[in-house]
Amino acid sequence: MYAAIFDMDGTLVDNNPYHFKTWKNLFEQYNRVEVTPELYNEKLSGVPGMVIMREFFADDYTEEQMKDMFEAKTLQYKQDYAPYVAPVNGLERFLTELKNAGVKLAVASSATASNIDFILSKLPFKHLFEVIIDGPRVSKAKPNPQIFLKAAEDLDVRPENCVVFEDSLSGVKAGNAAGMKVIGITTSHTGEELQPVHRVITDYSEITERDVAALFEVND
Repeated sequence: MYAAIFDMDGTLVDNNPYHFKTWKNLFEQYNRVEVTPELYNEKLSGVPGMVIMREFFADDYTEEQMKDMFEAKTLQYKQDYAPYVAPVNGLERFLTELKNAGVKLAVASSATASNIDFILSKLPFKHLFEVIIDGPRVSKAKPNPQIFLKAAEDLDVRPENCVVFEDSLSGVKAGNAAGMKVIGITTSHTGEELQPVHRVITDYSEITERDVAALFEVND
């Protein structure tokens, strides 16, 4: 039996527009580069917050200052997004179908534990996930495969028997580097941009447990 590992932002929920807005505001407030959709997708999406802070702010601010700035950004994001938290279409049905088939489920997100709990506490299926790996629990960020390999280890499933669901370019690269099947969801990128993946979906109404199981029944 295989295991399914899900990114969170843009994969369980379509929250990237809210992250984009608050990152853009923070960069403007401190006179950094303009956060365009291209910059966000290439440099910010799927990357731990403090990694972003160190790349773009460390020349002018201390670690403590950057933590305070990131916490303020996070608070604004939560205030903006809280009324709108909802799963991607079809997700609850799909997760329940996977669980009923005996598939082990995990979340592996670059977000902090606080941000993951903020999202999952508002969704009706947090209990379905056996393992939750947050960004600070690993030392190397996506596109390094470490976070997905850690999830597989905690699930006690070999990497080649795992499938990753991702919306970000760094996440797709990490899933491929982990030697796992990868299914891309087009909340943030087109199907062409997400390649190479084993399958592309726009939401979970387009996929069943049987579809995923079939990926493990053919030779690549």
